[in-house]
Amino acid sequence: MNNVQLEELMLSVQKPGRYSGGEIGSVIKDKQAVDVRFAFCFPDTYEIGMSHLGMKILYSCLNRRPDIWCERVFAPWTDFEQVMREYEIPLFALESRDPIREFDFIGFTLQYEMSYTNVLNMLDLAGLPVRSSDRKDFSPLVVAGGPCVCNAEPIADFIDLFFVGEGEEVDLEVIDLYKRCRDEHKTKREFLRLAAEIEGVYVPSLYDVRYKDDGTIMSVTPKNGAPATVKKRIIADMDAVDYPDQVVVPYIEVVHDRVMQEIYRGCIRGCRFCQAGFIYRPVREKSVETISKQARDLCANTGYDEISLTSLSTSDYRELEPLLNELLSWTDEQKVSLSLPSLRIDNFSPELLEKVQHIRQSGLTFAAEAGTQRLRDVINKNITEEEILSTCRMAFAGGHTAVKLYFMMGLPTETDEDILGIAELAQKIVDEYYHLPNKPKGKGVTVTVSVSNFVPKPFTPFEFEPQINQSEILRRQQLLKGAIRSKKILLSYHDAPTSTLEGVFARGDRRLSAVIETAWRSGCRFDSWNEHFDSSRWHEAFVACGIDPAFYNERTRSYEEIMPWDHLDYGVDKPFFVKQNQLAKQAVTTPNCRIACAGCGANCYGEGVCFEER
Repeated sequence: MNNVQLEELMLSVQKPGRYSGGEIGSVIKDKQAVDVRFAFCFPDTYEIGMSHLGMKILYSCLNRRPDIWCERVFAPWTDFEQVMREYEIPLFALESRDPIREFDFIGFTLQYEMSYTNVLNMLDLAGLPVRSSDRKDFSPLVVAGGPCVCNAEPIADFIDLFFVGEGEEVDLEVIDLYKRCRDEHKTKREFLRLAAEIEGVYVPSLYDVRYKDDGTIMSVTPKNGAPATVKKRIIADMDAVDYPDQVVVPYIEVVHDRVMQEIYRGCIRGCRFCQAGFIYRPVREKSVETISKQARDLCANTGYDEISLTSLSTSDYRELEPLLNELLSWTDEQKVSLSLPSLRIDNFSPELLEKVQHIRQSGLTFAAEAGTQRLRDVINKNITEEEILSTCRMAFAGGHTAVKLYFMMGLPTETDEDILGIAELAQKIVDEYYHLPNKPKGKGVTVTVSVSNFVPKPFTPFEFEPQINQSEILRRQQLLKGAIRSKKILLSYHDAPTSTLEGVFARGDRRLSAVIETAWRSGCRFDSWNEHFDSSRWHEAFVACGIDPAFYNERTRSYEEIMPWDHLDYGVDKPFFVKQNQLAKQAVTTPNCRIACAGCGANCYGEGVCFEER
């Protein structure tokens, strides 16, 4: 099918701009002049994938190499999928519109568990078998990276190899190995065996998993020279690592349509529910000068007039005030606005408020996570109710009239008192506004309470804990809803069935690959979208495979149990998680990394916050 015919078919669907390509900043190369073609696949819509910083970084990193052409691929929405299947259009890359089955690598980024059926659907649309064992040819190789790789087992049967940790260096090392093996006419199996020797590469087919009669894991045994544990890769020098000075500028509106400027990786906090806070350790910061130059180059090359400073906790950046002064020295003049997401309540100072006021007059967002002090201590949030109230008071005094607070429901040891505490805290914040001596005349306050369902994740102190079931989630949601009586408080909460399924895959093993494939073949895809999630199909898939999902998310795991991810090393020791779990049950907190070292093990990398003077 030629481009004219393809474009005519695109016009029949809801958003043709998702598939057209040709945007400013997209990289076009002569395919005859490159050695390796890499299809970077985001298993969700264009609007979400184009907002993902990791894709922008790796797209730039790979394309800087003259011998590599990296192109973008997104999951087609159901309307275009129907067209593709009707007219036998194989899944193609946006830059060249070539079928991705002709590429050397098909790489997926796994950002959330609910995208797994989309991975299978994209492979099928490409015209490839979904299971790794059925793809005998040397290429295309199907690879994957991203945070879900920290427990890759539920999707292990479909992926040839996983990148564990940060990809800027290890991706290129694997590509170089591929070129050498291809030139030496090695087989796919020989390549995978050699790839497993590269630090940060996990080849699931080189590990045999045996199970006990009770369904738990008996052993994970490497073979053919694969390492017993696979250690994640990190980038040591954030000032030296590749960062794009040009990004693709979409033609249609995307979720985050602005310059995204990364200021550091990792987190000092150690919140016991937060997977990202542990798997991205240790904290490594960029310098003020590097951040300012990168942001300025991106604005100049893209035309964007907004910069978002991205990290897990922006206000924990050591040089935040000098950074804002530096950025404001040129953003004001060029009429470029700044946004600061991920602000912490306990270090939100009047000086920072003044900067935020100068930057952006809008609602402020904070993560309180729990409604009572006891439960905040359990999760190691290390903020007090008075800090929450004083921060909101400060914001209101500065002219803000809207505050959004994030909470979680279903945290370990949570009681009804903790649920009611969310409503009580929100009401206290409303009262703080109306007790202001100089509150804005004619303006009311809005306190938005957003409540997500707690999902226990690997590589956290709560990886041992059960997840509450759907009926209990619904009961607690109704309890909270009934406790909120002020129209000044807006409540939103997450869907229970999707949280339950996310919990199953978060801590599942590779027996779940059969469930995922069965559900996909029955029509499941875009499972993170409410309009497409079908719990009945998933229930039928579990029944057909003889697997009880409650085994994975509703039972307490012993400290001695072998976890499906224990052969992956993210730098934080399992004994540390055990100790933190025990402290949680006593509601005892641990100070952040800049106050005292908790001995998590991340100093094994020899970099970052572990070696700062305290």
